[in-house]
Amino acid sequence: MKKLVAALGVLFSWIATGLAEDYLINGGQYSQITYEMVQKVAPAPGTQKLVLSYVLPESFSSPTYRQSISAFRMDFSVPPSTQDEKVDERGNKIVRAIWNKPQSLVTSTLRFTAGNSTELKPLRTSAPFPLVQIGRVEEAYLKSTGQAPSDNEEIARLSAQLTAGSKTEFDAVKRILTYVVDHLHYVLAPPSYDALYSLRTGKGNCQNYSHLSAALMRAVGIPCRIVNGVTLKEPYDVELTNGTLTLRMAQGRHSWIEVWFPDLGWVPFDPQQTALYVSNRFIRIEIGLDNEETCNDGLIRWSQVQGAEGNPQFEETINYVLASDRVNLRAEKQNYGPQKLLFFPAVEAAFIPVAARSSLPPAPKPRLTEQKIMRRIAYSQPFSQGNTEFPQNTDFLSARGPARLAESGEMEMRKNFMVETAEYVTTQGNQYAQTFILEKPLKLTRIGLALHKFGGSGQLWLEILRDDGEGKPGEYIATSRYLALEEIKYAPGYDWVDFDFGADELLLPPGRYWMALGFTGSPIINWFFSYGKPVGPEDGTRYKTLFDETWSRSLAYEFNYRIIGLTGE
Repeated sequence: MKKLVAALGVLFSWIATGLAEDYLINGGQYSQITYEMVQKVAPAPGTQKLVLSYVLPESFSSPTYRQSISAFRMDFSVPPSTQDEKVDERGNKIVRAIWNKPQSLVTSTLRFTAGNSTELKPLRTSAPFPLVQIGRVEEAYLKSTGQAPSDNEEIARLSAQLTAGSKTEFDAVKRILTYVVDHLHYVLAPPSYDALYSLRTGKGNCQNYSHLSAALMRAVGIPCRIVNGVTLKEPYDVELTNGTLTLRMAQGRHSWIEVWFPDLGWVPFDPQQTALYVSNRFIRIEIGLDNEETCNDGLIRWSQVQGAEGNPQFEETINYVLASDRVNLRAEKQNYGPQKLLFFPAVEAAFIPVAARSSLPPAPKPRLTEQKIMRRIAYSQPFSQGNTEFPQNTDFLSARGPARLAESGEMEMRKNFMVETAEYVTTQGNQYAQTFILEKPLKLTRIGLALHKFGGSGQLWLEILRDDGEGKPGEYIATSRYLALEEIKYAPGYDWVDFDFGADELLLPPGRYWMALGFTGSPIINWFFSYGKPVGPEDGTRYKTLFDETWSRSLAYEFNYRIIGLTGE
């Protein structure tokens, strides 16, 4: 054991079997954000009362993330019949606007200015584990709930195993977070958002990450609260030793956590990829025990005359302007930690490094004898693989939780976390590539991408490239059939667009490859992505600008794709 300015290595042997993706990060982000959210609600027929609820964002300060709110304003196209304000037991300021017998579209507009900063300097915490003194306010965030059942036997047993031997709170928190980051892979619309579903399936969205983290921490006496807010889509770069990593969230609702340390106070974590901080692209709005409790912001309730049917029609858009934006972030990869990407500032703490294995091997260059062997294989078995889970044909502007009966007897619809995670990939400045790894020989037929066509004109195609041996696109192999933009059907959301390789006898031996999207003309195309890396390695999504000679720029997410063909033994 040593005292070092570093992150904690995790003691369990299962970590040592994976490629470590811990990054020590330092520097800062400083932005002045002009924020606007517009909601349009068309009352259902026979509506007697319509209630819209909002939580007023407040200023907040922690050792790493600060938010300063000013110039808040709320306007309605139709003045409400009444309006009230209250503070709930978690300290959230809730405004309710009520319309009696509304007859027309109601548009609400919220505006404010947020001065947000993230400062990442070495932290020092000496909080012991188990914690010995917890205040009355903080103790409330040890409670077990339906979505974060910390008293569940499975949760309690796992949490005790993960933190066995920990002497400091940071050690215990880091072990739990490492497990969550490695255990879950992101899906946008899971059937359930509670911690047990996440634990048993290994799947979930931001709510699942938050609930599982909170349940595991509370089970061993660490106060943890759920935060709901909004993330902005503005990307930012982190400079690495051998390139640039671009990070980006979707624009829309998001859930994360704050953990209480006796000597640091409440500190934010995004259990998907950051410890002890969140980016200043996060706007903090509401806190609570779980997302059943943090439901007031964006809540719609209504009552109708007897026999009336139908739900209100809803649309929400978020706009922002960065009046100023300074980013200066550098990160250094460590040779220990979780298998998936995790950023954290330097922390003075007990530290046991865990060795990482080498990265996946590149695709070998086929030799003549290998090509002869490939051609002797009987390619008769259907083959399909990829990052295939995404919400097909979803209209994200009108996405909303299902209507349900509230305890008050009114009907209600809550905000949801259906966000559009997509990249504009036909900009004239960048080209994007996604890796895929074959464990069997493949006769490639087609590759599908999860795309949305906004408009424009031109053609698209995919190029297949070998890996260069350093985790980047290398030597050219083949090009798909050119696809005219008119051939892509318009849909309200994202759907598979297939690129045909069937005309070529394209035989690929096992190994690592890349697909790079090419285009001519002026198509306007978005490519859907999943947070994290559900299928491939952490360096598996890359892009280059017009000024780059190599693919040295990587992305912290994975595009959705599917590889189709035939394989054989």
